[in-house]
Amino acid sequence: MPAILIIDDEETFVKNAARFLAKSGHEVSTALTASAGLELFGATAPDAVILDYRLPDMDGVSLIQRLRTHDQAVPIVMITGHGSIELAVDAMKAGANDLLTKPVALSDLRQRLENLTRRQLDSSRLRYFEAREHDARQQILGESPAIVALRTRIARIAEAQGAHSLPPVLITGETGTGKELVARAFHYDGARCSRPFIELNCAAIPATLLEAELFGHERGAFTDAKERRIGLLEAADGGTLFLDEVAEMDLALQAKLLKVIEDGRFRRIGSVHERQADLRIVAATHQDLEERIRQGAFRADLYFRLRVLQVNVPPLRERAGDALLLAGRFLDEFAHRYRRVSLRFSAQAARAITEHHWPGNVRELRNVVEQAVLLSTDSEIGLQDLCLPARRTTGEATAGTMPTAAREAADGSTLDRLEREALIGALTDAGHNVSQAARTLGISRDTLRYRMEKHRLRQRSPG
Repeated sequence: MPAILIIDDEETFVKNAARFLAKSGHEVSTALTASAGLELFGATAPDAVILDYRLPDMDGVSLIQRLRTHDQAVPIVMITGHGSIELAVDAMKAGANDLLTKPVALSDLRQRLENLTRRQLDSSRLRYFEAREHDARQQILGESPAIVALRTRIARIAEAQGAHSLPPVLITGETGTGKELVARAFHYDGARCSRPFIELNCAAIPATLLEAELFGHERGAFTDAKERRIGLLEAADGGTLFLDEVAEMDLALQAKLLKVIEDGRFRRIGSVHERQADLRIVAATHQDLEERIRQGAFRADLYFRLRVLQVNVPPLRERAGDALLLAGRFLDEFAHRYRRVSLRFSAQAARAITEHHWPGNVRELRNVVEQAVLLSTDSEIGLQDLCLPARRTTGEATAGTMPTAAREAADGSTLDRLEREALIGALTDAGHNVSQAARTLGISRDTLRYRMEKHRLRQRSPG
């Protein structure tokens, strides 16, 4: 329960109020003068203050002003035996949250205090979450050229956007690269930062329910529609709707989404009335939308409308040096969460983090560090705590007569050679059509391009 400070020179009232509030579970401190009250205020940091207007060494309005120099938010209730409009105005201007006239009903005083402290707690939580969202803009960490370029592009788009008619943004990138973080940066760096940010993962909801989730429905629109429900388009009014995994949306719903983007209008399911949606659409996908279009699974017109502004989030393997920086941030986070103080990476662990390929990107790195914090028994996280695959390096010895480490190096060289041959074969069979070759190999086009760069294979024109 909240801690209460009572400052009043009427000893009987102080004792009765303190006893009554203590029975309700409050921790109560008392002072008979303003100077003693100020000293206790600094020492106890109460959650609320009750003070009298007439004190032997200072009037209540002046005391409130003094208290407010130390804490702008703590709830203050002034009590007086001489209530007047002028006094009420002066008290409120000084920073009082409530004014009561003696004699005071203690049950009423307790209720008012609890309402004020509850409101203060809600406000503190809101400020906390607002701060968390503000911090999210700063969480795109890294010093590599790729991530610096990404932050620059986000800043330019955010600076250019006005309050209305904002074009969509399409965020692409492999799974685990941090596309949601980028979407939040667009919202909280823009003109709509004080409005809602609503997120919907299109892959997490069955297609039959996704339309109702987006557009809402009227009562009786379908079997389970027992009451009217607004959709996420209305919930995001004035703000941003983030559609993650947008490639998973079915074609019929894509057509309706296109209409929302084009003219901002939509209908709830079961309604004949059109509604206006004033919001920005930010979409994200790890899939190749051009390939999905060729497969007939994604509308070309929606794709071109979404990609008015496109941002690609680079994979962690293309962010030289950032893996160790991010690992350090995650180490601090999880060490604090699991009360493992003074943890650090060993030199071998740091080297492994830097050299690992990270196919799961930042998400994989985060999970690896969390696991290491939980599994490590020493103050130093070693290579074994990371549970990463053994690193293989190229060697010159021949297999069969060399030690284990050298055989692994030779195996790595052989795998590289076989991988290169597989890439060349697939590209040749596909007539150097990268999308077709990627489909044959069962990998994404971005992954194929990365592996072509790794093996220094040039892309040729099909034909």
